[in-house]
Amino acid sequence: VQLQASGGGLVQAGGSLSISCACSRRTSSNNAVGWFRQAPGKEREFVATISWNGAITSFADSVKGRFSISRDRATATVYLQMGSLKPEDTAVYYCAASIYSIGATSPDNYRYWGPGTEVTVSS
Repeated sequence: VQLQASGGGLVQAGGSLSISCACSRRTSSNNAVGWFRQAPGKEREFVATISWNGAITSFADSVKGRFSISRDRATATVYLQMGSLKPEDTAVYYCAASIYSIGATSPDNYRYWGPGTEVTVSS
């Protein structure tokens, strides 16, 4: 089971960035996938999650209305589209596969984690 996040980079405040998570097909077929982030000196926090079929999504209050999440089952890829970015969105972003078909906010529900991709938002 493998996940690989990519697409991070440097963006100005107010800008947009899309990051992706390539999942092994075995991971993605029946599992919810979530995005988490960890800023320097802070704990890892939930960002967004999408159910196995893409029908159900959930977002942290801090990103609601600015971020969206989607998945392409054909390519086993999950996307996090980030808009109206703020300096406080700066973090390493991780994708993870849940043990359930519908995602949750707790990282305890996610069994498989990939290496993160760094997003830096400049003011």
